[in-house]
Amino acid sequence: MRPLHLSLAVLVAALWGANFVVIEIGLRHFPPLLFSALRFLVAALPAVFFVRRPRVALRWIVAVGAVLGVAKFGLLFIGMQQGMPAGLSSLVLQVQAVFTAVLAAVLLRERLGRTRLSGMVLALTGIAVAAVGQGTAGPLGAFALVIAAAAFWGLSNVLTRKAAPPDALSWMVWVSLVPPLPLFALSLLFEGPSADLAALRSLDLSGLGTLLYVGWVTTLFGFGVWGMLLRQYDASTVAPFSLLVPVFGMTSAALLLGEGITLLDGVAAALLIGGVTVVSLAGRGPSREVARGPQQAAPMATPADAPTPAGGRS
Repeated sequence: MRPLHLSLAVLVAALWGANFVVIEIGLRHFPPLLFSALRFLVAALPAVFFVRRPRVALRWIVAVGAVLGVAKFGLLFIGMQQGMPAGLSSLVLQVQAVFTAVLAAVLLRERLGRTRLSGMVLALTGIAVAAVGQGTAGPLGAFALVIAAAAFWGLSNVLTRKAAPPDALSWMVWVSLVPPLPLFALSLLFEGPSADLAALRSLDLSGLGTLLYVGWVTTLFGFGVWGMLLRQYDASTVAPFSLLVPVFGMTSAALLLGEGITLLDGVAAALLIGGVTVVSLAGRGPSREVARGPQQAAPMATPADAPTPAGGRS
């Protein structure tokens, strides 16, 4: 890669990793479902008026919007609100690569192979180690919600591959049109209108900043740059940079939120990232794949966010 493009790939991974810290701060201002709804609203408007609808069937936009936007991010935000640390969330979400590979084998008849299966075992061992660490430090229920979010992320990756949108940015903008109404409805139902109104009335610069970051920086800028890189280079060249997302996520959470990184966290990170690397790159050919970001990933090439890196906004 050219030095400029190399720098941009690392920058996007850093922005997607830091996004988990921004989500943690945003959850101090908004109930999780309301925050998720506003995030997608900001990502979609006014951008949807400036980018063409991707040339895919409407059913794929609706399906990915529901699975990725409503289910994946709804569960992630609730899990973090209930006590899942930002840094650990950025790491655990990477198990989406395992779910993507399994679901692609079931739904798309893709072969897993021994190498990919060994990577899955390695990644799942890392998840088990992370669960032990979380069990001694925080609620396992929140951990389970983030694992469920990763599973829905994997499903959204398979649906995205089936849809095969030609442009990552327009795809993400139009997909972002789907989640706001269902999430607003769920927020009113489960979080209550009084909590939603209180959050909106007390909106300050910090809360507004988190919305702009998760909506514009990680989604519009992040996916725009990621899509540009994937148009110029093979996915196997770009995708590995998404593995930097949990590195930046855990580091930024430690520096900005004071989250400690224990020995178990380090072991879990080594196992999970190593396993995800094997799962993601085993058997990859030279063909290019559509961008996915921390909030998508190719079998790994999301995200959080990266909402959908080819690997990981959250």
